[in-house]
Amino acid sequence: MVAAAAESSNGLLCFTNCLLPQEDGSLVEKDLWIDEHRGVILDAQRTFYLRKQRPHKVVDLGGNILSPGFVDIQINGGFGFDFSVYEDDQQYRDGLKHVAEKIVETGVTAVVPTIITQEKSLYAKILRLLRPWSPPNAAHLLGWHAEGPFLQMTKRGAHSPPLIIPAAEGYKTFEAIYQPENLTDTEDWLMRDDAGLETIGARIITAAPEIEGVMEAIPEVSKRGICFNIGHSICSTDIATAAVQNGARCITHLFNAMPQLHHRDPSIIGLLGSSPYVAAKPANLPCFTNKTKSKTGSSTPMKAVFPGPYASEAFDDIRTPPQTPMRRDHHYRGRRNLSEVISSPSTTPTTPSESVCSGESERMPFSPFERPFYELIVDGVHSHPNSVRLAYSAHPEGCILITDAMKILDPHLKDGIYEWRDGRRFYKDGDRLYLEGTTTLAGSVVTMDKCIRNFSRFTGCSLGEAIKCATLNPAKCLGIENKKGTLRAGAHADLVVLDRHGEVLSTWVMGKVVWERN
Repeated sequence: MVAAAAESSNGLLCFTNCLLPQEDGSLVEKDLWIDEHRGVILDAQRTFYLRKQRPHKVVDLGGNILSPGFVDIQINGGFGFDFSVYEDDQQYRDGLKHVAEKIVETGVTAVVPTIITQEKSLYAKILRLLRPWSPPNAAHLLGWHAEGPFLQMTKRGAHSPPLIIPAAEGYKTFEAIYQPENLTDTEDWLMRDDAGLETIGARIITAAPEIEGVMEAIPEVSKRGICFNIGHSICSTDIATAAVQNGARCITHLFNAMPQLHHRDPSIIGLLGSSPYVAAKPANLPCFTNKTKSKTGSSTPMKAVFPGPYASEAFDDIRTPPQTPMRRDHHYRGRRNLSEVISSPSTTPTTPSESVCSGESERMPFSPFERPFYELIVDGVHSHPNSVRLAYSAHPEGCILITDAMKILDPHLKDGIYEWRDGRRFYKDGDRLYLEGTTTLAGSVVTMDKCIRNFSRFTGCSLGEAIKCATLNPAKCLGIENKKGTLRAGAHADLVVLDRHGEVLSTWVMGKVVWERN
């Protein structure tokens, strides 16, 4: 209910009788003021004392939740449009606008369109169109997430094998593929209020750090303000750790397209359990490419891997057991035993200066280590509820909910058969997608609001804590938490009203209602 004061509109609007998610995951009963004219959240007390005005409008939310709008940093398409399919500029731009207009119904107010591995010639065309854009009465398009082509062949998912390549010249290969004009030189592009069509849109790049040239490219990608994601990879724990030390910031769809957890070499998943201090960067980490060496030392092409039980971009192309630990003695070469490499449990260092190797007078070089963010598809299909809870229990502050949804995403779409691409068709059965005529899973159609409800149920966390994983955490991962995914003063007034069960009642973008449940 909206009550208007007698005075002329001053643009101030107050939401009252509502629960506001806090950055610690709690829900607090509190009013929220916004400026409808500027589309920003206000500090109520400061605004009142400076402007000497009260809000012209008051919106009583009846005890419901007023959350920051959801941020989906990995989505392949929706509502009939596939971000990885290009026909012409106008058709592509119309498709982007359509998705942005429709997705607000699910509480999402900002998305990072994701494209899978493409023909080289298509990157220049598509990435140019995926620069930040805010269509009227629609979700913000924040830029692009390029998943591929620098991926591990055996974990390629739905990516086309002939298009998967190494980064033979490091970052120069990244530029050759994505084109220099689509890669930012500085971090100035991050969520500027005056962002226009010429703003660079490079947000996220997913690659496998064990692939030739990728590890050396990570620092350059990170330096430019682009989030480097580890994904579609079989890298060892040491290589995954080194990637994070070099600047990798996030893990793409955790548990999917990576080795299963192994107790001796937990690989990428094991990063969630990393110590806050780890050994300084090891020298001469091995590099793995899509070639293997025979015992005689000659290079031979990797044996072709045929599609397995999954066609989803996130799922593996082959079923792999928990990974056999890769050789790790390069890290310990010249040491007599393990006690000379790490401190005993009773003397685990809390700071690098306290790191003294047992039996040695020299100090072991340790450095601070910040665990990466990680994405979870919480549809009950891509990851078992127990796995979701295990990950969140290990590293709650790094958890990011994503949909990884396909073009068929639409909460109103009935079950049945639908067209996909390359002559293939989907069969939709609830939240599950199959390739027609098979039991092969073909991706996700879960909405973000349902991910949040599932996540709270799977992990036992509060709704406020689940909301944080779809708002503040993805915004922090991208470095835009002062503008998106938050209720801080000065942030964009992108909001979603939820009932106490997490169902979307209305969505607001830049202080204006863009969708409301009838």
